[in-house]
Amino acid sequence: MTREERVLRTISRQEIDYLPSQIYFASQTTKEKLQNVLGFSSPQDLEAYLDNHLYLTFTMDDVFRYREDHELLKRAEEMGFARVDWEKGIAYDRWGIGFDMYSDGFCIRHFPLQDEDALKKFEPPDPTKPGLLAVATEDLKRYSGDYLVVCTGYHGILEKAWGLRGFETFMLDLALGTKDIERLLDAITEYKVEVARQVVQAGFRCGHTGDDFGTQRGLLISRDTWRKYFKPRWAKVWRVYKDAGLPVIHHSCGNITEIIGDMIDIGLDVLEPVQPVMDLAYLKREFGKYITFYGGIDTQELLPYGTPDEVKTMARETIRILGKGGGLIISPAQEIMRDVPIENVMALVETIREERGAVLRE
Repeated sequence: MTREERVLRTISRQEIDYLPSQIYFASQTTKEKLQNVLGFSSPQDLEAYLDNHLYLTFTMDDVFRYREDHELLKRAEEMGFARVDWEKGIAYDRWGIGFDMYSDGFCIRHFPLQDEDALKKFEPPDPTKPGLLAVATEDLKRYSGDYLVVCTGYHGILEKAWGLRGFETFMLDLALGTKDIERLLDAITEYKVEVARQVVQAGFRCGHTGDDFGTQRGLLISRDTWRKYFKPRWAKVWRVYKDAGLPVIHHSCGNITEIIGDMIDIGLDVLEPVQPVMDLAYLKREFGKYITFYGGIDTQELLPYGTPDEVKTMARETIRILGKGGGLIISPAQEIMRDVPIENVMALVETIREERGAVLRE
């Protein structure tokens, strides 16, 4: 069974030999350190050790996804998908949003539509520009059939809007409900719909979208506001994938328990990442028969600050709660940051290997 098959069979609840897994790193430096500590001679040896099941790729408009890769940034500039201020360390996408090139996390340094006149005159970039899926289709050809290749759709409708307007300004926009902000959200949605069509046509085997709806304590906005502005728009995007028979993976950080049922209603198949700020047992009990969970392993407290034994205990409990009977892609709840000790990463990998098949046999 290939990794690709194992993930797709997990999502569709077919029989599998063990649960698939995925470990992300926020920094290439951390991966290189792990490779050296383990004595591997190549990145390929490290990948075999991690046994990741997905290969994540991106559109050329998603500058923030490859902002540390200077050669790729230069290629994107030549193709007309990016503009780079090398002196200030800012990479601009075609929307005009400026991303910090050297931040481990997600840092926007320029919001192009904070001015009301700029908002009124705004036109979105052309999603049919040749080359948009250049890297993605290269990756699909190279890795599909082994990994499940995912053309990521991070920086979704809500995030793109506040990335254009600035966070506080956009929150005021939602409260006021102006026609200009509705027009902006519609423009972003139509762009996402067209990209989804191209992803389907290119032959990808799943759809992926991303929009952070949650904080540590609950929704970023009220459920009613989410239902008004974002549920119908995401339903339109997801329909492209569902009509093509593809499962939908959606990324949202935070505690979004309130709207998981709504997301299932409009086609959600995989929730990514599941963060332990939510009640994992409740999620499995209430939604486990409808969706697959992706994540769950704590990256905020025990993984960076606990002992290897504590990491093993936490990872084991998480896998047994969310993975009982299947329906789990084992993964940390967020990318592994620089502050996580290499010993804890090794403890995590060891526990995944111990539990990924055993939990299916319980």
